Amino acid sequence: MNEIYSRPLVVGVDAGGTRSRACLAVAGPGGPVLGRGTGGPGNALSVARPDLTRHLTEAIAGAVPVAARGRVVAAYGGFAGAADGVGPERGRELALSCLVDALAANGITGVPADVGGDTEVALAAGPGAPADGLVLIAGTGAIAARISGRRRSAVTDGHGWLLGDEGSGFWLGSHAVRAALEALDARGPWTSLVGRVTAHYFPSAAGGLPRQDWSPLARHGLAEAIVVAAYGQPPPQLALLSPAAVAAAEEGDAVARALLDRAAELLSATVRSLGPRVGEPLVMTGGLLGPEGPLRGRVTALLGDLGLSVHPVPDGAAGAAALALA
Repeated sequence: MNEIYSRPLVVGVDAGGTRSRACLAVAGPGGPVLGRGTGGPGNALSVARPDLTRHLTEAIAGAVPVAARGRVVAAYGGFAGAADGVGPERGRELALSCLVDALAANGITGVPADVGGDTEVALAAGPGAPADGLVLIAGTGAIAARISGRRRSAVTDGHGWLLGDEGSGFWLGSHAVRAALEALDARGPWTSLVGRVTAHYFPSAAGGLPRQDWSPLARHGLAEAIVVAAYGQPPPQLALLSPAAVAAAEEGDAVARALLDRAAELLSATVRSLGPRVGEPLVMTGGLLGPEGPLRGRVTALLGDLGLSVHPVPDGAAGAAALALA
């Protein structure tokens, strides 16, 4: 057995709307991460039990080598839809049940396991695993929270794609499609998002992407085809268009750049609604805000006057591992 696997180990899981991430770490403060794995979506309020268990099983299997499974002494999961005292209790109950089943499927049984919300583990993923501070998550959805003593004391947004999640991947993707439709209808400026949205829904059309000089009827026909394709998928799938907006903005498209700027403004306003205090830690994570996130720099700049200690992290899995024995 690898010598490092002879030490007590913990499993941490960060289960969000797009994917689930797991990590294996040495138990104890600052224990190094030894392995990572990923699985499918992990929202405890929207993913069916069999799928949630399977996604968690995949993530844990990727993070924990067979040789290490007998040394795991505890596990903790942070789940979208499972925050303590927020939403239906069934979300937390389902998350814990599926986590225990996923551990067992990987040969990890009889160890303490618990779950909480995704914001709590995100904060704990910051430097020194802080117990108090602010969190901003922007992936498929968007939410911000103040954490006090490792529990949420205030939350803003996280209201889902229909009524909230301002500045999220869904918001950005849906507005990219709207901008493309407005351009095709001549209700808005022409944008390269027309071609990118078309290529997303109709990859085989890459050789004949739309041009501004198409006839009004031809443009309307494409707009209708995009609408049919978009409505034919679950609404959260619109978040998959957010990379199109990012790529277009990076190439200088003015419409796309305005969308990214607006998304950053919305996320910054979400943080400000929590009444930040000078010097507080702000941990940012999610596909849009992690270390490589396309909105990280914009949001950090917009919050610069608050004097926060901003820490982007890739995900909350390491924070969950830190909470496993907390």
